[in-house]
Amino acid sequence: MWYQTEASKILGIQYPILQGPFGGNLSSVELVSIVSNAGGLGGYGAYTLTPEEIIQVDQQIKASTNKPYNINLWVSDTDTVDGSVLDEHFKKVEVLFKPYFDELGIAMPGKPEPFKSRFENQVEVILHQKPPVFSFMFGIPSADILEQCHRQGIVTIGAATTLDEAIALEVAGVDLIISSGFEAGGHRPSFLRPAESSTTGTFVLLQLIKEKVKTPVIAAGGIANGKGVAAALMLGADAAQIGTAFLATDESNATPKHKQMLFSDAAKYTTLSRAFTGRLGRGITSRIAKDLIHKEKDFLPFPLQTKYMSHLRQAAIEQEKWDMILFWGGQIAPLLKYKKAAELMRSILEETTTCFEQLKVQ
Repeated sequence: MWYQTEASKILGIQYPILQGPFGGNLSSVELVSIVSNAGGLGGYGAYTLTPEEIIQVDQQIKASTNKPYNINLWVSDTDTVDGSVLDEHFKKVEVLFKPYFDELGIAMPGKPEPFKSRFENQVEVILHQKPPVFSFMFGIPSADILEQCHRQGIVTIGAATTLDEAIALEVAGVDLIISSGFEAGGHRPSFLRPAESSTTGTFVLLQLIKEKVKTPVIAAGGIANGKGVAAALMLGADAAQIGTAFLATDESNATPKHKQMLFSDAAKYTTLSRAFTGRLGRGITSRIAKDLIHKEKDFLPFPLQTKYMSHLRQAAIEQEKWDMILFWGGQIAPLLKYKKAAELMRSILEETTTCFEQLKVQ
């Protein structure tokens, strides 16, 4: 059967279908449990959570499913030098964004407080709580962390946006590698070179990685249905990760407006931008993203840009200025059909099965 792959065996799941783990408070325990209970692998993005919050989420997931699930962290969670930026740099940011704050009629925020990386404290919780699967982005954990995961039976998954990153992940000894194509919504999790150089499509990147890497590969980016899953498996993927389609379901923690936008005509147009967080990410095209193309050098580094823009985002939501907000989403959004996660999962499995049955007939 098509679903009996090396990835499903390693992960201990029935179907090699992974729900993308959404950071920034977009994940939900309910969505994770629905996908895992249906035989896939639910995922929870925890990079913004405190260690105590991760423990609470992990306990809630364990209470809602006895099947494997995934908790995701960011290895590199800051691009700042010493956690802050120079006053001279911040003044340029103020000049660049002042028109938008003026338009909303709100005061300009002060310089964000210095940020200190949380990854080390977060990963301690992972090792203590022992989720079945630990996935990570924006880098590779230390050899010691990976060894502790393997010793405790925690399956590790790393994300690659280039062939070089996939090779680095294999050398490090991860169990599975995500091939993240540039069609995907959300941040580009590049870690060896600037994210702007990671613009290879999912299926090309998948083939490049399969040619050079023996570690099982998970295709991600531009997959929202069974046809996409079947295509990925035919090209050598051992599993497929689906993000935007699950993000748009009722059970995700995205706002109602975010989900509405993913099903709207606006979802036909997406943009890669650093304007909202300081790191390159894909979302539905916004006015600010279009206005500030090629002005990335004047943005704050991640995550200070996120903190700075949170003031503008809140005001824009209150005033319903939707063109000033970034709604995360991938290029596949115009094909979305399902608003219930269980129905989406059922459709994916049925359509994938049909695709492979048709191949047998031909």
